[in-house]
Amino acid sequence: MSMSAFDAGSPRPETPEPSSIQGRRNTETNVQLLDDEGIISDELEACLKHIFAKYCSPPHPLAHAPDGSADGSGRMVLLTPASNAFLSPEGLDAWARDTNGAPFSQETKDELVEFLDVTDDGGLTFKGFMQIYQLQTENDEEETWRDLSSHGFDRTLRLVSTRREDAELEEEGGHVTYAEDIICRNQRGES
Repeated sequence: MSMSAFDAGSPRPETPEPSSIQGRRNTETNVQLLDDEGIISDELEACLKHIFAKYCSPPHPLAHAPDGSADGSGRMVLLTPASNAFLSPEGLDAWARDTNGAPFSQETKDELVEFLDVTDDGGLTFKGFMQIYQLQTENDEEETWRDLSSHGFDRTLRLVSTRREDAELEEEGGHVTYAEDIICRNQRGES
């Protein structure tokens, strides 16, 4: 590809951007993160529901099956959060850690509460979670693909592997990860 195909003003000039429209990189597989209007696609929304359901309160009853599958059968199943679900501060930290390797700074958390859809107590709703991914995907689609990959989704948006915590659980010989510990304590009503 010629250098003229790269956007020199891009923060990543070595990465070709499809003109000014994001969400159009996977035309050969017909899987897009954004639809024709630039809104999160139904397929991406299903993936985001699954990711959100792993960390939300109230917890999804199938979120932590012992064999790494959502329903305990060994098959990967997409989860859907309850309509009143939200990410508590602990759930938000666990999601950020599993996605990016570290929890958000307090400044970032304050911005989330200020600008995104949250509960009266400051818990991030699924609508707010979608707002994060709408903005991120519009601005840096590859970052969204990396996030999806870290949660077990491939480039066709299929859930193909267990989540990072389950892999760590296996590597650690069965020790419970931080995220699983938080979820288990929340289920038992502990803080």
